[in-house]
Amino acid sequence: MDTSPWLSVLIPVYNVELYLQACVESILMQADEQVEIVLLNDASTDGSVQVISRLQQSWPGRLRVLHHDRNRGLSAARNTMLDAACGRYVWFVDSDDLMAPGAIGELRATVDRDAPDLVLCDFSVLRERPRLKHRLRGESHRRTFIGPSGRTLTDRSVLFAGVLEGVNLHAWSKIAKRDLWADDLRFPQGRYFEDMMVIPRLVLRAQSFHHVARPWIRYRQRQGSILATMSMQKAQDMSRSLLGVREALASAPFQPTPRAQFALAYLAARNYIGAARYVAKHHPQHQAARLREFRQDFMQTISLDLRELRQAYLSRGWIWRWLRLQHWLQQAPLGSSEAR
Repeated sequence: MDTSPWLSVLIPVYNVELYLQACVESILMQADEQVEIVLLNDASTDGSVQVISRLQQSWPGRLRVLHHDRNRGLSAARNTMLDAACGRYVWFVDSDDLMAPGAIGELRATVDRDAPDLVLCDFSVLRERPRLKHRLRGESHRRTFIGPSGRTLTDRSVLFAGVLEGVNLHAWSKIAKRDLWADDLRFPQGRYFEDMMVIPRLVLRAQSFHHVARPWIRYRQRQGSILATMSMQKAQDMSRSLLGVREALASAPFQPTPRAQFALAYLAARNYIGAARYVAKHHPQHQAARLREFRQDFMQTISLDLRELRQAYLSRGWIWRWLRLQHWLQQAPLGSSEAR
C-alpha cells in the first residue's frame, strides 16, 4: 500500500506565539496519517520555538520542522518548504489562521474522486472583536472564485477569469498538485503582494479545477499583519504585482475570452488606484513621478486599450468605477498618442 503523503500542509512560522498552537492543532485534529505537516521557523524571536517544541511532544512524529538560521521573510519560507514537500498536493496555511473542521476530509474526497490539478476553497474572516458591520459584509463566508462550484471543470479561461474576479488571490485558498509548482515558479523574495505575483501564473498551469463553496480557512484579521498599513514600497509592489501576467496569458495553451482579459484589466485597475491614492495622500511631493510609474505598470499589464476598457466597464453598468479609474489616469497623462 502506498504510504507516501497525498497532501503537504506548509506552515511558515515567524513570531506567532499567540496563534501557532491553535493553527497547528486545527490541522492535526483532522489530518490522516498520510498528511504531511511541515513547519518552518523563520528565525522567530518570540516564543514560537517553544510552542513548536510543545506541539512535537504532544503529537510525536506528526510534524516536520525546518529552520532558517536568519529571518528571510514569508516568500523564502514558503519556497524552502515547497522544495521539501513530499505530498502530491500542496496547501499553504498561514500560522495565525485556522483550518475549518472537516476541510481535509472534504479535500480528500474531491482528490480521490476527480484528482483536479487545482482545488479552490472559500474562507471566513476571524476577528478579535467582530461587529455587526462585519457580519453584514458577509465575512462569515467570502468567495475566492466567481463561477461554477461543486464540480471539476477543464475550461481554463473560466478558471483564470473566476479567480481574478474573486480578487482574493492568496495562496492559502489554492490547493495545487505539487507538479504545478515547477522549479520556475516560486514566491519573489523581498516583495509584498507576493501571492498576487504568483497565483495567476499557478492558475494558468492548471488543466482542471474544482471550487468548493465552503470556507475551509478562517482568516485572522489582526492589526500586526504585514498589509495592515501601506508604505511606499508596498504601493510600488502592488503596482508591479501583475506585470508579466498579460504575456503569460497570451502564451497560455487556450484562447483567453474577453471576460478573462477584462478580469486581468480590472484587477490591475484596482491595484493602480490603490497605489495612486496612497501616494497622493501620503507623499504628494512624489505624486507626479510615482503616478506616471504606476500608470505605466497598469498599461503594460492590460491587453485592452482604454477605449475597449471603458466600453467593458460601461457594458457592466460600472459607470462610477470607470469614472474613478479615469480620474486617476488623468492625474498621470502619458501623452497625446495614447488612446483615451
